[in-house]
Amino acid sequence: MPTTPPPAKTLDGEPGRLGTLVRAALPAVPGVNQLPGVRKGPARDFAGLSYRREQVVAERARVDAYASVCGFPRRDVVPVTYPHMLAFPLHMAIMGDPAFPYPAIGMVHVENAITAHRAVGVGEALDVTTEVGPPRPHARGVLLDFVTTVTADGGTAWESTSTYLRRGRTIEGDVAPGLEVPDPPTGGVEWRLPADLGRTYASVSGDANPIHLYPLTARALGFPRQIAHGMWTKARSVAAIENRLPDAVTVEVAFKKPVFLPGTVAFAARRDDGGWTFAMTNPKDGSPHLVGRATPA
Repeated sequence: MPTTPPPAKTLDGEPGRLGTLVRAALPAVPGVNQLPGVRKGPARDFAGLSYRREQVVAERARVDAYASVCGFPRRDVVPVTYPHMLAFPLHMAIMGDPAFPYPAIGMVHVENAITAHRAVGVGEALDVTTEVGPPRPHARGVLLDFVTTVTADGGTAWESTSTYLRRGRTIEGDVAPGLEVPDPPTGGVEWRLPADLGRTYASVSGDANPIHLYPLTARALGFPRQIAHGMWTKARSVAAIENRLPDAVTVEVAFKKPVFLPGTVAFAARRDDGGWTFAMTNPKDGSPHLVGRATPA
């Protein structure tokens, strides 16, 4: 049975992107995955894990580079999705920790919910904590919720939950329904996405998962060619309606079918009671890549 979760571990300084990714990938390598410091513990004993970064600055150059890739304007506050960039090294640190029972390779980001309690200024110093608890059941495996809290001046400025699916053996318990977005809009404006979008987004996010980079690296992991990052599809969707959203807002999305690169997607948004419903779809058949909603927080 899981025991009490350990206290949060601190990542000091600037986390090494390549080193963090390599450490997270090693448990998927046969033979290597049995070495001390790499070998994963049993899932039944996993009580949770937490990492934090202190006084992380939302630097102007990085915010502007991210905004440019995702379609946001240059402003004195960060895009509502940007704090995820500050949390991503914590996600990878957790997945690379031997106490975390699953390899990072094969973790599928299926849902993401962000609540911004206020605008975060460029240049602000932020404390960022990400924690994950024991897995919960899913029809195709287990789900793990990575919960991030961003604080400044003693108050919570931003929160998110990134839900990952690990396919395989499930566990006992009731399967909770995922995000439901009734009657998402279809059609709308079309965006042509270049072949190097995954590499461009990786350069500003630190997420260099091979499935996003090149056809060869994507095929090695079961995809016919590289796919866009799910968090890019969310950021680009939010950028399209950002000027209609309040500073205090909750944006929830479910990632559906992958977006292959190069490719064309359609984006549509509809104002509903109390907020917006939006979707990114395949313009040929209307099948969804992403569905979401934004409501005042």
